[in-house]
Amino acid sequence: MEYLGNLAFYIPAILLALIFLIAAVKVLREYERGVVFTLGRFTGVKGPGLILLVPFVQQMVRIDLRTLVLDVPTQDVISRDNVSVRVNAVIYFRVIDPEKATIQVEDYMSATSQLAQTTLRSVLGKHELDEMLSERDKLNVDIQEILDAQTDAWGIKVANVEIKHVDLNDVMIRAIARQAEAERERRAKVINAEGEQQAAQKLLEAARILSQAPEAMQLRYLSTLNVLASEKSSTIVFPFPIELLDIFGKRPVGDRSATGSATAPQD
Repeated sequence: MEYLGNLAFYIPAILLALIFLIAAVKVLREYERGVVFTLGRFTGVKGPGLILLVPFVQQMVRIDLRTLVLDVPTQDVISRDNVSVRVNAVIYFRVIDPEKATIQVEDYMSATSQLAQTTLRSVLGKHELDEMLSERDKLNVDIQEILDAQTDAWGIKVANVEIKHVDLNDVMIRAIARQAEAERERRAKVINAEGEQQAAQKLLEAARILSQAPEAMQLRYLSTLNVLASEKSSTIVFPFPIELLDIFGKRPVGDRSATGSATAPQD
């Protein structure tokens, strides 16, 4: 009976010791830190590994130091040129100061999400639609710098911001399609005009070269006749000496009329 009485006395003490030990011993992983409060006052950041706390006197808040991914909900944005678009983004950030992330802000995840939404609308509203579509990398950097500066007081580092989608309504999509088609037509006309200009320049250079040697012009004329004769065609070609053009091209000095009449000089 005495043994059972001693055992009944030790069992509660052993249970209390186990409860005390379980409450005192904490294990933090490599990517975790523990913000310790003693009687409500901040006393330090501990971890990783095995740490000991005084039960009912010290409390600990676990903070994850890994990079977190935050999906920013779709936001309605009006661009600087008064175009309504729907934009969503994703943010990569992590906690670099567990003390600030615990003490300075109630819920750093919710606070960062709300700040990202307002910053996304504010930054994109200062740019035109063409900039949103073509300069997305620049906008990502602008949003990241603003978020990083504002969340620094919370012990948070914003590593990257990516705009995922810029959704337009059907009317604006058709307008952009018409604009792109007009731009392609403009480029085609410019390229065609540049080709005509280059071809005219080359023809002018060829004419100057041929004019320096009449024999070269005669060879070019014969080459053209050879090409025409090799084709299966009913066209009849009569060779005409080019030298005769110079003879018929000369007119009398007194010839001033279109019909070829001449006026005789008066005494």
